[in-house]
Amino acid sequence: MKISAKEKVAYGLGDTASNFVFQTVMLFLTFYYTDVVGLNPATVGSIFLLVRLIDAVTDPLMGSLADKTRTRWGAYRPYLLWLAVPFAIISVLAFTTPDTDYQGKLTYAVVSYILLMLMYTAINIPYSALGGVITADATERVSVQSYRFVFAMIGGLIVTSFTLPMVEWFGNGDDTKGYQLTMMVMGVFGMLLFLLCFIGTKERVLPTEGPPLPVREQLRAVWKNDQCRILCLVSMVLLTGIVLRNSLAIYYVKYVLQRPDDVTLFVTVAMLGGILGAALAYPLAKRMDKVRVYTVLQFACAGICVANYYLPAEWWLTALSLHFLWGFVLQMASPLLWAKMGDVTDYGELQSGTRLTAMTFSTIVFFIKLGIALGSAMAGWLLAFYNYQPTVIDAEVSQGIVQSFCLIPAATSILVIVLMHWYKLDARSVNHTQHILLKTRTSTMNVAKSPW
Repeated sequence: MKISAKEKVAYGLGDTASNFVFQTVMLFLTFYYTDVVGLNPATVGSIFLLVRLIDAVTDPLMGSLADKTRTRWGAYRPYLLWLAVPFAIISVLAFTTPDTDYQGKLTYAVVSYILLMLMYTAINIPYSALGGVITADATERVSVQSYRFVFAMIGGLIVTSFTLPMVEWFGNGDDTKGYQLTMMVMGVFGMLLFLLCFIGTKERVLPTEGPPLPVREQLRAVWKNDQCRILCLVSMVLLTGIVLRNSLAIYYVKYVLQRPDDVTLFVTVAMLGGILGAALAYPLAKRMDKVRVYTVLQFACAGICVANYYLPAEWWLTALSLHFLWGFVLQMASPLLWAKMGDVTDYGELQSGTRLTAMTFSTIVFFIKLGIALGSAMAGWLLAFYNYQPTVIDAEVSQGIVQSFCLIPAATSILVIVLMHWYKLDARSVNHTQHILLKTRTSTMNVAKSPW
């Protein structure tokens, strides 16, 4: 079944809303905590990792809850309606700094970041699972995810293009006030976009009949899915490198390239490249097997990062071009990864006889967030290791930033390629799985309708 472009756009708007927070956290929260709030970089890294321990509990609980939800709107869409407003409020609170001592600011940062990630979990896991039930067609799933990532990158583009100018304009020299008011604007727009996503989408792949499994049984069933385990590891490793590079981008431009006024331009070109790359993922996947394409794209990401490492600091335009290419290749691969999550959900249903869409997605999303935490934590720890002090940068710190910005993301892309060696759900395997599931569902429906 072909899904209309209008519905794909509506689904994509949900990730535009998510990225108002996701991209802001990836790009600016480390800098906000160290240079605006005044927290120690190593402490900031530990905060990011601490919250992931909480996600180890909340993510599967949210996935189980969403899979058990039954309403006239479906299982996953209602959460977009119910949580749009709370999500906006918590986003503002996370970028609000109390006028107190260091310990008070640290406590507030920990509590507000925990609340932000809890709310992100509560709305983003059902949203992610929704992408797996809009359609059962493997190729259409790539298309749906391509639209999603185009609009996700548009959200990221808005963040990179307007965050710092809005902070400066709203704050008028007071960055604390500037960040707070900027997030108010982002939060309101995000709330409206989540509501549009709720209105414009439909769930078509229905949950399996029968009483839902207990959470423990659901987790056991998902973890028996060997292809899901591989995607979990791939997602964690990949996001570690992505977030580390994005977190250090502002430091790289300010202190290595010595162009502090061009931070917005630098992070924006990667988003522009990402939009173009995400748009091309679907036509590419139609012509080539998405597993093979994904591996090639990761190899290209690694090559770009290595080239960036050997680039002289004065070659500004070349650095800008490489960052654009990195965003282009990276986001061409992202829809393929998320489409594969729907494929492993089908594979898990074939194994266990029970469809666990949200639980499967929540498990993978937990490892994505673990990668985000590791990338953010590594950024803080590495800055502390190189004795980073705001506005005071020597050659050793500068070299440390370059190594962390370029070589570690390259290494994570290579590790992803190695892990993908064990992923076996290529186009033929996915089609075979879909065929068996269709026959099973049809047989079940016929038995249910039989008068005997």
